[in-house]
Amino acid sequence: MKKNNLLVISGLIVLVFIIFISGKRSTVSADIKDFSFVAGANIFIDVNDRYNKIRAEDIHNRFERLHKRGIFNGTYLYAENGRVVCEGAFGYSDFRSKDPLDVNSEFQLASVSKMFTAYAIMLLHQEGKLQYDDTITRFIPEFPYPSVTIRQLLTHRSGLSRYMSLADQHWNINTPINNEQVIDLFVKYKPSPYFTPDNGFHYCNTNYALLASVVERISGEHFDVYMRDHVFNPLGMKNSFVYNLRGDSVINHSISAGVPGYYIRGRRIRQAGDYYLNGVMGDKGVYSTVEDLYKFNRALETGGQISLSELEEAYKKGSPDYRGRKDNYGFGWRLKDDMDSTAYHFGWWKGFRSYFVRDMANQRTLIVLTNTHSGASSTVYWDMLNDETRNFKLAEIYQSLN
Repeated sequence: MKKNNLLVISGLIVLVFIIFISGKRSTVSADIKDFSFVAGANIFIDVNDRYNKIRAEDIHNRFERLHKRGIFNGTYLYAENGRVVCEGAFGYSDFRSKDPLDVNSEFQLASVSKMFTAYAIMLLHQEGKLQYDDTITRFIPEFPYPSVTIRQLLTHRSGLSRYMSLADQHWNINTPINNEQVIDLFVKYKPSPYFTPDNGFHYCNTNYALLASVVERISGEHFDVYMRDHVFNPLGMKNSFVYNLRGDSVINHSISAGVPGYYIRGRRIRQAGDYYLNGVMGDKGVYSTVEDLYKFNRALETGGQISLSELEEAYKKGSPDYRGRKDNYGFGWRLKDDMDSTAYHFGWWKGFRSYFVRDMANQRTLIVLTNTHSGASSTVYWDMLNDETRNFKLAEIYQSLN
């Protein structure tokens, strides 16, 4: 009997508690809604806007100072969390006419072109038209180094010698040379490799020139046409193209495509002319803009044409770690050892320097294109990605909202 009474009393207490809570619920919920959800959302938006404004001003001022010091003539774009924070242009597209640069100016990317060649190879892999461990002779049967694989070309572990040195020795430098003619030189002269395939790392432009030839052999299209139709146009990169000398029999004094490149030594400014090796595609030759490159960056972030799982292969270390190597190399990207999930590439060729850095852990991207042979150190650009060097204080921004 006492046990039943206790159960009844306990039930009444629970019922009263539920009624009490129900009566208060609307008031408490209203208070939370008014204070936390609405005000908090506004603060969040305001803080991010102010943070991006401060960051944009800081980065712009840094480029402005570099330009005033005479070590930056070009364009830049900085993005974070899928959003362009700032972009700009400083200097001239043509030093003679004093035409100014803008964010749609087209620059030779030099070795930054390699990421696009790797992208084309990955696209063909996704379509089942090649495997990374296929030997190159599956697609170029006459090539005299049968054990070299596609993967080894991508990661610079083929051991092949430099095609540029071979061409300098055996080609008339007053006549353009193309990818197929480079293959012919290797077939004819069979230069000694630096090492047997996969027994070392050697960054070499030959690897990516051959990869462009693989794209041509598989697709039946010239590399520049394939890139236009299968990469640039689908990604909306309307101001990007691969320069080539197809059909030319002589070397012109200047390049009509894109902005000119320049050599600057003191007060002497000399425009870079065309060059016979510009007929070789894959290792260099892509012209693009900072805005087009950001479209490419977004495709890499979201998995546009190529799935995200497929793209992960590009950021895997191609070589074992060992003392003395600064950074590793994936598929068309250098991988920075002292920064988490950071892929980058720099380019330097005939009056142009380019920088493309992707801090994937923090979703930051910095793209810098210049049309002068010398300029600011890459350390300057790494610092722009480092929060500590900018000394942003979010607490101060929060405090300013009160």
